[in-house]
Amino acid sequence: MTLTGKRALVTGASRGIGAAIAKALAAEGADVAITYEKSADAAAEVVQAIKALGRRAFAIQADSADVAAVQGSIEKAVTALGGLDILVNNAGILRLGEVKDISLEDIDALLHVNVRAPIVASKAAIPHLGEGGRIISIGSFFADRVPGGAGLSVYALSKSALTAFSQGLARELGPRNITVNVVQPGSIDTDMNPAHGPFGETLKSITALGRYGAVEDIGNMVAFLASPKAQYITGTALTVDGGANA
Repeated sequence: MTLTGKRALVTGASRGIGAAIAKALAAEGADVAITYEKSADAAAEVVQAIKALGRRAFAIQADSADVAAVQGSIEKAVTALGGLDILVNNAGILRLGEVKDISLEDIDALLHVNVRAPIVASKAAIPHLGEGGRIISIGSFFADRVPGGAGLSVYALSKSALTAFSQGLARELGPRNITVNVVQPGSIDTDMNPAHGPFGETLKSITALGRYGAVEDIGNMVAFLASPKAQYITGTALTVDGGANA
């Protein structure tokens, strides 16, 4: 178990990729706090699953569009866990619309949750991270290329911003031996983008493997980046997309 004694916060982890990340970290020995916006029951199930692995777990209600809530979630996690070693900026939203049509409300929502929240959370977490700390953000394979058709421009922008931010932050925190990376999922079977949903066949067709990935594929990559095995990886974006961008 590579993360024994480590303390992690995973944002937006009541279901899907976030829940898989939280469980993967716990399986490697970490105590884990998660945030959720509305799904209290689902968050409680994730907490119970982590506790069943013999780890401590806590759920914190926080809207990632609310700066004060994001800042407060870091402080609550530090208090509950007794410190913080790993921050995973997973919370994100998807709003579709061509640039000529997308509303300012949707633009603001994408930027607030997908870009501002990871910056605010990282800023609040940095004073608590010691040597060997980790900041990992969940981006998207659309940050590098947009093969899925129209309507993704602003979403793709919000995810590519994470790479530039993480590269700069990796330079800032490198002297403290804190690594900063991005994991860029491709088509992963979740409630937000189900394999049998309206875009399923199209998205499968652009992958080299011809199928969707599982949430565990992302959880395992994050657990690896959080571990000492990835101590020399920082300032990079690792794409897990079944070859869609190959």
